[in-house]
Amino acid sequence: MSQDFTGVLLAIHIAPEASAPMVELDAARLVEGVGIEGDRYATGRGTYSGRPLAGDNPFANRQVTLIEMETLDALKRDHGIDLPPHETRRNLTTAGVPLNHLVGREFRVGDVVLMGGRLNVPCQYLEDLLGKPVFKPLIHRSGLNCRIVKGGTIRPGDSIRPL
Repeated sequence: MSQDFTGVLLAIHIAPEASAPMVELDAARLVEGVGIEGDRYATGRGTYSGRPLAGDNPFANRQVTLIEMETLDALKRDHGIDLPPHETRRNLTTAGVPLNHLVGREFRVGDVVLMGGRLNVPCQYLEDLLGKPVFKPLIHRSGLNCRIVKGGTIRPGDSIRPL
């Protein structure tokens, strides 16, 4: 896929604390350098809040996480696993966005600017929490961790474009 694309934000989810059910939002306020207002990682109450991803890497955080709807469709098609967006434990569900291409790049979601950081690695925790065999099928397709460069409000339907 080309480095130039226009995708769309399909859904926004947050959880107030670790293991709590994800809540779908009609809009969310992203706070620069912090996270999504009300989300467990913005408040330090996430399962991995106390564990940095890669030491001093400024992109190694969980201010906002994204996953591709195309991945969820492939799980269903190729593995018979139904994984709706809220069960991914990722904040933003996208369509038409090649997340792997955004590592180390800035991109826009509506008026918000994010910096693609580290690709997410699937975890046994998610498989245990859901009771679904998602660990192996999500290897290399588990989403993207991002840093919020310029905050603001986002809504489903917002366009997603590289800068």
